[in-house]
Amino acid sequence: MADHVDRVLEQWHAERPDLDVSPMGVIGRLTRLSALVDTELRRTFARHGLDRATFDVLATLRRSGPPYRLTPTELMRSAMVTSGAVTQRLDKLEARGLVKRTPNEADGRGVRVELTDAGGELIDRALPDHVATEHRILAALGGEQREELAATLRTLLESLGGAGS
Repeated sequence: MADHVDRVLEQWHAERPDLDVSPMGVIGRLTRLSALVDTELRRTFARHGLDRATFDVLATLRRSGPPYRLTPTELMRSAMVTSGAVTQRLDKLEARGLVKRTPNEADGRGVRVELTDAGGELIDRALPDHVATEHRILAALGGEQREELAATLRTLLESLGGAGS
C-alpha cells in the first residue's frame, strides 16, 4: 500500500532521476511518525495535567529509585536539556508541590531535587496510561518487529552520537 512518502519519492524520481532519494523514505516517515506520536503522548499527558517536560522530570526522579532524589545536573543529563530549561521545569513543578529542592549534603553549595508524595502519586497514576498509549501506538507491530525496530533505531542513534549513556 502506497503512502504519502511513496508519492513524494515517485515525484522526485520523475523530476530528479539522477538522485538517490531513498533516504527521504526513512526520514520522511520518521518525521511523520514523530509528529503523530507526539500528538498521542501530549493527549495522554494532558489527561494528568502534565506536558512532556514535566512528565520527563517526574519520571526521571521516580525511576531513579528511593529516595527519588537527584541533582539538577543529573536531571539535566537525563533529560538532555540546558540547565536553564531544567530550572524552569523545576520552578513550575515546585510551585505545584510535585518536587522540592533540598540542600545537597555532599555539596553545601548545591541542591537536590526530590519527588514529593504528591509528585510520586501523580507519576504513578500517569505512567500506566503513558505505557498503554505507547502499546497502542505500536499495536501494528509484533514483538519481534518491535525488537528489530528498536535495534535498528539504536544503531542509527549511535551512529549519530545520540544514544547517550
